[in-house]
Amino acid sequence: MSHAALVWPIVTAAFLASFVEAVEALTIVLAVAMVRGWRPALFGILAAVIVLAMLVGFFGPVLNLLPLRALQFTIGVLLLLFGLRWLRKSVLRAAGLIPVHDEEAAFAAETAALRDLAREKKSRLDQIAALTTFKAILLEGLEVVFVIIALGAGRGMLVSAVVGAALACVAIAGVGLVIRRPLARVPENTLKFAVGATLSAFGVFWTGEGIGIEWPGADMAITVFAAIFLAAGYLSIKLAGHSEPEGQR
Repeated sequence: MSHAALVWPIVTAAFLASFVEAVEALTIVLAVAMVRGWRPALFGILAAVIVLAMLVGFFGPVLNLLPLRALQFTIGVLLLLFGLRWLRKSVLRAAGLIPVHDEEAAFAAETAALRDLAREKKSRLDQIAALTTFKAILLEGLEVVFVIIALGAGRGMLVSAVVGAALACVAIAGVGLVIRRPLARVPENTLKFAVGATLSAFGVFWTGEGIGIEWPGADMAITVFAAIFLAAGYLSIKLAGHSEPEGQR
């Protein structure tokens, strides 16, 4: 697989990872907008996006200055751990061992909390609403920033990763503005399962390259690793489905 052929895998991986995080952030943004209006919500979004853009703009080029092998190994290990964390959670949720994330419930809880604050601190509600949005976008966005840097740094693919993430955020923002409801029907756990397998595959590949392994098929090995992680995850769901849910043991 040539450097140019890596563009779409990088864009796709960044898009899927960012899509999941954007869905969760949208729930908070809509709750803020419903209680206090779009002005503080948009202010919080803008402030968080500026901070996240600065992080990408700083760390991306800095990492490109490091020795390639050391960078590949370090990012590969971190990406593998990050992907396995998502994969583990999605497996446990699919097997029924931990609850599936409910955007409608999260939206209702956040809206109720903001309305309680509205009764207690009316004079500061705009600041609280903006800060709530800022924190939501920043926390979810930090994971997106990590994925962007991990996928793009060291191979000159930072722009491709940013494009994938930006497309996901724009898509979610557009849908959110139109329907003004949490995206509860998005198969979030399925997406996390796929993203976890994909990021883990990139992690294994780049960790191996970092220690000098020449993978058969070069970059095509990433697809093989992804298929292995998907199969292992599916098997784990079947096996874990026979266990008792956490909290009942």
